[in-house]
Amino acid sequence: MRILITGGAGFIGSALVRHLIENTEHEVLNLDKLTYAGNLESLTSIASNSRYEFVQADIVDQAKVSAILERFEPHAIMHLAAESHVDRSIDGPSDFIQTNIVGTYSLLEATRAYWAKLPAAEKEAFRFHHISTDEVYGDLHGVDDLFTETTPYAPSSPYSASKAASDHLVRAWQRTYGLPVLVTNCSNNYGPFHFPEKLIPLVILNALKGKPLPVYGDGKQVRDWLFVEDHARALFKVVTEGQVGETYNIGGHNEQQNIEVVRSICALLDELAPQHPAGISTYAELITFVKDRPGHDLRYAIDASKIERELGWVPAETFQSGLRKTVQWYLDNQEWCQRVQDGSYQGERLGNTEPKDLIA
Repeated sequence: MRILITGGAGFIGSALVRHLIENTEHEVLNLDKLTYAGNLESLTSIASNSRYEFVQADIVDQAKVSAILERFEPHAIMHLAAESHVDRSIDGPSDFIQTNIVGTYSLLEATRAYWAKLPAAEKEAFRFHHISTDEVYGDLHGVDDLFTETTPYAPSSPYSASKAASDHLVRAWQRTYGLPVLVTNCSNNYGPFHFPEKLIPLVILNALKGKPLPVYGDGKQVRDWLFVEDHARALFKVVTEGQVGETYNIGGHNEQQNIEVVRSICALLDELAPQHPAGISTYAELITFVKDRPGHDLRYAIDASKIERELGWVPAETFQSGLRKTVQWYLDNQEWCQRVQDGSYQGERLGNTEPKDLIA
């Protein structure tokens, strides 16, 4: 089977590529624009594999994507390419509209033209798998409930609105044109190779440098955390066994308040990196509460019972086991972190419409 993955140099995409090359016999073409969050170093372990190919391209470039499809002849497309950071969408929504909405449209049109010319059996077997987020559902604050596949959309940020739009486009291309699509919506991912502007790697790396650990508001925002390697297994399950036209929510059953996540990281670092920076005796002393970001959703939580019931997927990691693996990975891969941070992101707080607060 030949699988084309868009955004395969990103955090979740690279985990999926590694999973496919290391655990299956499928051929993989990774199509990635290589923006600030794309990092081919995340794929060093499989880069020389004969079943893997990388092509630098923008999904907005429909002609180039069409040429790649004609040459590679994929049996499935797994679409992960997206601008994905809420704070960046607040600072600059334009890129999110361009990549997540226009890019998805362009990819769908290139795919539809390619798919329409396939022989009947290949056309029937083809899959377009769109990978999305639980943030399209909005906020569960004050509601003792979980997001299901039928929860109405109520996006809060430019990022989640752009992803909601892309979800609707994908479903419309099935309804209107018959394109065989699948959609997944996942909870917060974490794990190795995570770009360090996200909460967990930011806290780990700032703590090791003795920098403040920024926590929005009172830190009581709740997220459901999913270990990225568990997510990669789930995505492969969906594209190979999922029912065309269906949506599958993927979550880790690990609801945690942000402040508890930060405290758990501090406790692990106290154990695993006991040589504290000067001036502190525990990493938790670095916790700093900062102004909340605009439109901040207070709770996300996913009901993943459908994918468990229909496809037999369950997460292998608890939050505690996955977080320990994640912290240890960052301790063991400081050079990777340093090279990533030498780029455009320098540890600043994003998503504040007022002048930046530098976390230094």
